[in-house]
Amino acid sequence: MNRTGKILIASLLLASYTAGAQDVDKKILNWYNGAKFGMSTDKAYAKLLSGKKSEPVVVAVIDSGVDIEHEDLQGSIWVNKDEIAGNGIDDDNNGYIDDVNGWSFLGNPDGENINDTQLEVTRLYKRYDAKFKGKSLADISADEKAEYELYKQCRDEVEGGISSAKGGLARYTQIQKSYEDAFKAVGDHFGGSYTAKDVKKLKKDPALAAYAEQLYPLVKNGITLDNLKSQLQGAFDHFNSQLDSHYNLDMNERAIVGDDPANFEDKNYGNNQVEGPDAFHGTHVAGIIAATRGNGIGNDGVADNVLIMSVRAVPNGDERDKDVALAIRYAVDNGAQIINGSFGKSYSPYQDEVIAAIRYAESKGVLICHAAGNSNKDIGLEPNFPSPKYPSMTAEFTNWIEVGASTRYKKFKAANKKGLKGHNGLAADFSNYNKKMVDVFAPGLEIYATTPDNKYAAIQGTSMASPMVAGVAALLKSYYPKLTMFEIRDIIFASVQTTELETPKPGEKEQVPFASLSNTGGIVNVYNAVLLAEEKAAGK
Repeated sequence: MNRTGKILIASLLLASYTAGAQDVDKKILNWYNGAKFGMSTDKAYAKLLSGKKSEPVVVAVIDSGVDIEHEDLQGSIWVNKDEIAGNGIDDDNNGYIDDVNGWSFLGNPDGENINDTQLEVTRLYKRYDAKFKGKSLADISADEKAEYELYKQCRDEVEGGISSAKGGLARYTQIQKSYEDAFKAVGDHFGGSYTAKDVKKLKKDPALAAYAEQLYPLVKNGITLDNLKSQLQGAFDHFNSQLDSHYNLDMNERAIVGDDPANFEDKNYGNNQVEGPDAFHGTHVAGIIAATRGNGIGNDGVADNVLIMSVRAVPNGDERDKDVALAIRYAVDNGAQIINGSFGKSYSPYQDEVIAAIRYAESKGVLICHAAGNSNKDIGLEPNFPSPKYPSMTAEFTNWIEVGASTRYKKFKAANKKGLKGHNGLAADFSNYNKKMVDVFAPGLEIYATTPDNKYAAIQGTSMASPMVAGVAALLKSYYPKLTMFEIRDIIFASVQTTELETPKPGEKEQVPFASLSNTGGIVNVYNAVLLAEEKAAGK
């Protein structure tokens, strides 16, 4: 089996171990709320916030949708009190009918909803193909050169993506067949059931050694062939999704919505189905922020007095700039004080409209927390849109927090105590980074939180790190309501836990100072932030 296959199987073992529900490893349950590797959230509540009054804070989750009926989110869902549910009337005259808990920009009034979409690179390739197909540089005017170069770049990326997806399907089909053969050979040898110890002994059998070597890690962890096939299905779904939608030039999912995605004045579209067809990602994000604390089920959210507004704008594919811009404006206009955006893409053809929406939020004092992305790249060189810095900008956003992902590395505390430098793994291997454009890091590995249908799962990504910070901002605003979001942003930055330790640069073996990966150089810390907020509030 090739190296890619081994990496895949290793990741599947981890997923099988952490994902699931109530039998989650206690070591990762709410670790991000702890002091050992997390944000000292529990310490802040116990030592600094006990007995204090708080006010509800509205946090908009712009995402795939949120399961508003989840058991661990009850009491934490925003309700538009100016709207009468189900009467088919826009009671509050905000342009959106029956938006009781938020809005979806990915559906229509008949209840049809988008799930799978193209990537932005595919849309751009299709957009320019009619104009430039079959042409060479000699056929292109000087004014069109930039567009032509973008066209070639997109064409190569799409065609490469299609080829890679087809190769992936073939590769994982081979991997599955290899494991089927191994399970059959070992099963036939034992004539039925066997233990991990039995399989280990087979490593000395010349005829079955290769099969035993292959199967032992799985059998040791209780993974059966059916378990494996179920996990592998995720890989097949991934590659099929790329071929069927992400890189599919013929796809036109926007016909469901019925709007003109290039016309930003065409804004009153969508429906009030804030969960959508696949709310896994958005529900997990919402739970990180707002899951009920101390109820003994699921996870404990970072903030204990928060209302989640679900704004659905993120499909399985790339979100539209128009949907993102209007989602931000919807959240601001309907009372959100904080917005979390755990999404991103490599191309943004309507940047000015997105910038204008962010500036609008800025003018209203609304804070935006955004995931830096999971490509272990320097976002100063390879952008992840929406971005904290666009080429056309003359001034930086003052209401933006760009978030990278940190880990619960076991040697962190000991290394700090001893003042050691070395391989401590504070930065998640997948996290994007940049000394100027990423602001802070927050826990983003093995994050256990809510998923649809009263379930829970441990997953990872900067998508999980960003709502950590949104939750901290909500907590501070809730207990210190007189603080502005700009002051809260400054407090979060000033209160990070810093270290002089080194960490592998994400995606590489090179050791670099952890402080070099973001402009604050640290990990968000709730206890420190509350101390500073207390001081700031006392001075007002």
